[in-house]
Amino acid sequence: MAFETNKKLRNNLIYCIYTRHFSREGTFATVEKELDRIKKLGTDIIWFLPIYPIGQLKRKGNAGSPYAISDYRSINNELGTMADFEHLISEIHNRGMKVMIDIVFNHTSPDSLLVKEHPEWFYKKENGTFGNRVGDWTDIIDLDYSNLDLWNYQIETLTMWAKKGVDGFRCDVAPLVPLAFWKKARQAVSQINPDQIWLSESIDFGFLRELRNRKLIAHCDAEVYQAFDITYDYDMRGFFDGYLAGNISLSRYAEALSQQELIFPANYIKLRNLENHDTKRIASLVPDHEQLVQWTTFEFFQKGTTLLYNGQEVCDQVSPSLFETGVINWNNEYNISDYITKLAQLKKSISLDANYEIQASDQMDSIVLAYFSEKIETVGVFSFKGKTGKISVPLEDGVYINQITNQEIHVTDSQVDLNQTPIWISF
Repeated sequence: MAFETNKKLRNNLIYCIYTRHFSREGTFATVEKELDRIKKLGTDIIWFLPIYPIGQLKRKGNAGSPYAISDYRSINNELGTMADFEHLISEIHNRGMKVMIDIVFNHTSPDSLLVKEHPEWFYKKENGTFGNRVGDWTDIIDLDYSNLDLWNYQIETLTMWAKKGVDGFRCDVAPLVPLAFWKKARQAVSQINPDQIWLSESIDFGFLRELRNRKLIAHCDAEVYQAFDITYDYDMRGFFDGYLAGNISLSRYAEALSQQELIFPANYIKLRNLENHDTKRIASLVPDHEQLVQWTTFEFFQKGTTLLYNGQEVCDQVSPSLFETGVINWNNEYNISDYITKLAQLKKSISLDANYEIQASDQMDSIVLAYFSEKIETVGVFSFKGKTGKISVPLEDGVYINQITNQEIHVTDSQVDLNQTPIWISF
């Protein structure tokens, strides 16, 4: 495991920016103008979706996917210049935030610089042509990590970005790239920045099973933690989506969350997210605003780093296309930015070493989550279907303060009343 992982990351907020859709101009310069607002949300780390030139060959859509990269060491000139990005890094650092960039080392565009200079570094199909192992990714071709020269090139790329001030790497489909490579890469980058943050886009159970059935490289989360600090919460996504769709009970979802405490390293960190660039907007999945607030609070309350995808703070329901240009609608009916600021502040008060226990009521469609060491330290109560009634809590009878609303919460017979406002009690 990554023994040096700093558990303080559990209380961090990552704000993800898709530069092309972030503003009408779609440039680094317009992102820079929004840094104070982003900082006010409680952001600790800004993660940029890929900022590199996009390939032309077999391009999907008119704009092409930012994940079909033609050069790992250059900047997409539609976003700005390298100097613009370095200035943006400096401005982010000046505000006490860190910078994370997307690393996409499983594949490149079919017309990438590496295809031209090192065709021997790529996976070949049985007929000897370039291709990929996952059929629907038609705008990319896979790299072949049996060539150690490729390892050296990729590690040099990582160290280049680290020297420019990048503080972290979000690694696309990291489980499809040899774990030994990631461990070597982490060791090399640590010589430049020992505090570099490593986030793995780990994969869901279905995809993992499919790849392993085909005898392909596919690491589970427990393996990935040997090289990474944070992994995606995709091991939970199926349970979450299943509950929203009415296909599984809330208690089954809560049980799966509880099991994370036992199957991962003690210092494991999950990326808690309601949405990201590959999922539907949470505001479209949960259109009821009160329920959306409950889920947003629960996202922050869970043990792990919180992810906020640009536009989530204004409850945008439209997912930005990975293949076309567009712009986030910043003028939606609801803007929960101030509420998110409050949640980020509360999250930073949660003990990093406390134990974590989840109890769910299928009858009330609610979850009670508690952090405790020798005694209870923090309790959260979340109602996801707007039901009212009594719910048991691990608290002595008495009067407490809901830190979200500053209103009194009465506990009688170890129960509280459910309402439309999440409950967050800390001691």
